[in-house]
Amino acid sequence: MTSVTYFDTVQRDFCDVVITEEGIDTATFLEATEGVIKLFDLLGSSAFNVVQKDMTGNVNKIRTRYEVDRIKHNTLENLVICEQKEKKRTATEGLLWLKRGLEFTSVALRRSINETTEELSVSFTNAYGVTLKQFHSYLIRPVFALAMKACPYRVEFFKKLGDDQARVNEQYERWLAALERIVAKLNYFYEQGGHDKGF
Repeated sequence: MTSVTYFDTVQRDFCDVVITEEGIDTATFLEATEGVIKLFDLLGSSAFNVVQKDMTGNVNKIRTRYEVDRIKHNTLENLVICEQKEKKRTATEGLLWLKRGLEFTSVALRRSINETTEELSVSFTNAYGVTLKQFHSYLIRPVFALAMKACPYRVEFFKKLGDDQARVNEQYERWLAALERIVAKLNYFYEQGGHDKGF
């Protein structure tokens, strides 16, 4: 019998997020993102509550907008474009910050795969330095620095992902690569359209 891993328990895998010519499917993206938020529970520190709370708040902003018109807001890109036409930006700003949070997470987790002897506290601290730190005020930075230091040892974290480490590593790599593709697509969208100007 195959042992269950963390990736088996998420409602939606990033590999399953639908991407079409119109963009990234809103509903499946939100479901997959909720799996990332739950991943922080495995880090086992209340210091990460601030990260989870921030990401959850941004998911809620996007979902609220999506529920207004699921057809018009079928993709993240369409949702932002529709909101811009109405001179609104609540969901647009929520997506921008969520994108930044997902990029931080993906960079940290990529380091944890590539640097097999590096502890998570180092991976997350370095990821924070090249992603979120530039957008945070001097009041917020110490809160995140505390969270980074509270990371568990990498061996403990990987054990929490599942007993079958070969299967964990295979699923982790596939899941993370899919997350990285989505982050890259969102970065391109914001850069090309200038949708993050003024935030």
